[in-house]
Amino acid sequence: MDLRKYVIDVEDFPKKGITFKDITPILNNAEAFKFTIDEIVKYAKEKEANVIVGSEARGFIFAAPAAYAAGMRFIPARKPGKLPRPSFNQSYELEYNESNLSIHRDDIKPSDRVLIVDDLLATGGTVKAQVELIKMTGATTVGAVFLIDLVDLHSKDVFNGIDYKSILKY
Repeated sequence: MDLRKYVIDVEDFPKKGITFKDITPILNNAEAFKFTIDEIVKYAKEKEANVIVGSEARGFIFAAPAAYAAGMRFIPARKPGKLPRPSFNQSYELEYNESNLSIHRDDIKPSDRVLIVDDLLATGGTVKAQVELIKMTGATTVGAVFLIDLVDLHSKDVFNGIDYKSILKY
């Protein structure tokens, strides 16, 4: 399936000079959304993951249904202050601002094999933060999967040897 026809470029959003990839048309098409989730599930099984981590907010859109479809646990990586129990925290830089992510300290076990799922790979900052959070738990990051990869914004080995899959590349 050609998912590109379901991605709309929005110029100067969220600020001037940024071209935002609007993925909501994928969500608004059941066949396109199912195809996307199925691709993530295939990769999760290939990597023998048992946990899927997704970051707030658009990562949740793909990570939670993929975890459900694969029969795996879903762990949310949230903005600080949003999780009620003791958490690990990690700051990171995005292509247009700075942020932080947190995960509960006891949600991921050292024996877990974790797949990171997100909507977009740009500079890699969000996923690098998630990799660091997973390291804090003692678990292994087995890979990452993205709906969209903006290939000119990161190096080829952006995650220092961690394998990743991109469904769409721009």
